[in-house]
Amino acid sequence: MTTIGFIRHGITAWNKEGREQGRLDIPLHQEGIIAAQMLAKRIANEQWDAIFTSPLARAQQTAEIIAKQHGNIPLWIDARLCEIGTGMIEGTTEQERIAKWGIHWQNVELGIEPEQEVIARCQSFLNAIQYDFPADRILVVTHGDLLQRFFRLLGQDLPRMHNTAFTLIERTQSANKLLLFNCRKHER
Repeated sequence: MTTIGFIRHGITAWNKEGREQGRLDIPLHQEGIIAAQMLAKRIANEQWDAIFTSPLARAQQTAEIIAKQHGNIPLWIDARLCEIGTGMIEGTTEQERIAKWGIHWQNVELGIEPEQEVIARCQSFLNAIQYDFPADRILVVTHGDLLQRFFRLLGQDLPRMHNTAFTLIERTQSANKLLLFNCRKHER
């Protein structure tokens, strides 16, 4: 059985502004750093065997804060964990998208990463974790839109996670069991 702790990166200034980040490399806001420190303290006494993170600064900073609290835990940067590329909408708010492309902007070709490519890299990552860490506890620090795809692949129809929230799923060859979803008790 592999246990995966999924973590959405800490909040950024663009999260607070409602700006689409996509693959733009936006760092954590001070509030996101504090929340990541609180999460790191919360899980400090739990056994985790490795941390995998997106190479984007907001996820990598979150993972580094957690790794620092855990001492010698291996931290791997994996490009498959990068947020979905959102093309021309990166850096824009919903209002700006409507002003530029109209109310139905979602139907306009804007260079967004094809869904089948997103699903393929998520599945590739899950397969690698299952193969390389069949009985381990792995933390995965990544992004909101990508987490939605991971959860669907794991048979979980879940709403979007909050920043610095924690979700725990156990994987066996025959089933995926949701143990905890979108938990933020470390922020209280």
